[in-house]
Amino acid sequence: MDLLIQTIKEEGMVLSDTVLKVDSFLNHQINPQLMFEIGKEFANRFKEDGITKIVTIESSGIAPSVMAGLQLGIPVIFARKKKSLTLVNDLLTAKVYSFTKQESNDISVSKKYLNENDRVLIIDDFLANGQAAIGLADIVKQANAEIAGIGIVIEKGFQDGGRLLREQGYRVESLATIHSLNDGKVIFTSDKTEEAVR
Repeated sequence: MDLLIQTIKEEGMVLSDTVLKVDSFLNHQINPQLMFEIGKEFANRFKEDGITKIVTIESSGIAPSVMAGLQLGIPVIFARKKKSLTLVNDLLTAKVYSFTKQESNDISVSKKYLNENDRVLIIDDFLANGQAAIGLADIVKQANAEIAGIGIVIEKGFQDGGRLLREQGYRVESLATIHSLNDGKVIFTSDKTEEAVR
């Protein structure tokens, strides 16, 4: 996904060896054209998998999920982090710890929108320690739905999340995988592969 990698190189800000700030196009301000291309890429990768629903988590997973849902012609469900007056009964819930925010959240989805006939694609913006994806997978399993795969916009390949999910047997498709954020530089796994080939 060259456009995504180029955008990260141009606009991403490395805050530490583990934190990449992408709020100019994904986490705060959204680049709709980039999100459209991301959605198209996810749709292409999973178009043969009989997906009936996309499940994500608020809020940064919503934009890429909606664009993928648009391409696949299917609904998008986002797990809520906060309870609301209209989302109180018959909930599927899971606990998710955010390392970035240093807090735990109970995430919820209404049972009304997921069932055993669904084949689900989970989409999220970042994959680091895998807690959000594991929480979403737990919710999908509670509904007795099937998980077809997990789509990730940016994977931090140097953290454990991707390995954990793949070891659990999930198909994980990451559009950009970061090898390292050391010394204030974003090094992608594809860059490391190119170096090895040279």
